[in-house]
Amino acid sequence: MVTEDAVRVVMADDHPQLRAHIRQALEAGGFEVCAEAATGPQAVRLTEEHQPDVVLLDIHMPGGGIRAAAEISRLLPDIAIVMLTVSRDDNDLFDSLRAGASGYLLKDTDPGRLPEALRGVLSGEAAIPRSLVARILDEFREPGRRRSARRTKAALLTSREWEVMGLLGEGLTTDEVAKRLFLSPTTVRVHISTVLRKLRVKDRQAAIDLLRDEG
Repeated sequence: MVTEDAVRVVMADDHPQLRAHIRQALEAGGFEVCAEAATGPQAVRLTEEHQPDVVLLDIHMPGGGIRAAAEISRLLPDIAIVMLTVSRDDNDLFDSLRAGASGYLLKDTDPGRLPEALRGVLSGEAAIPRSLVARILDEFREPGRRRSARRTKAALLTSREWEVMGLLGEGLTTDEVAKRLFLSPTTVRVHISTVLRKLRVKDRQAAIDLLRDEG
């Protein structure tokens, strides 16, 4: 049963059945799911609109959950971000934390434990499965290992900047990108300049190549 002081959640995943399953578990735990999204950009927009306590993001949905996390963290730093994913990949784990996530939960987690995990995040705890905590400890125990700075810089891009660079990477011109995204060519050029500055590369092709490496 949802109460007036319920924790409010925006949930993003491109699988409707899974969203319904998660919604049921959260509402049974007294949470209010105030909006659902199927893509990263939708998650950012709905989070801005509804200002929830927590946003729950899939990683590999269209538009990218990690990109959405970075954008939400930049725009709304007081909102807790928790990733819900099937990925046990180290890069996904560390990139999510760098992007501002306070939790990283696996989709095979018992849904009934989700409310407790999210309340823990709101109380200042990190919601990370024990099997993945060891990966984090290993990262700090091996000072010789240095993760690529490029990945950290790429996580700083906004959803719109990723969209612009993605279309450029498909071979579209600046004017064509502007028409596709309903922007002015000047705005597109500003986005490109910002991306070059964030990634610290000299031209758009170098930026495209870097981001293509990021997948």
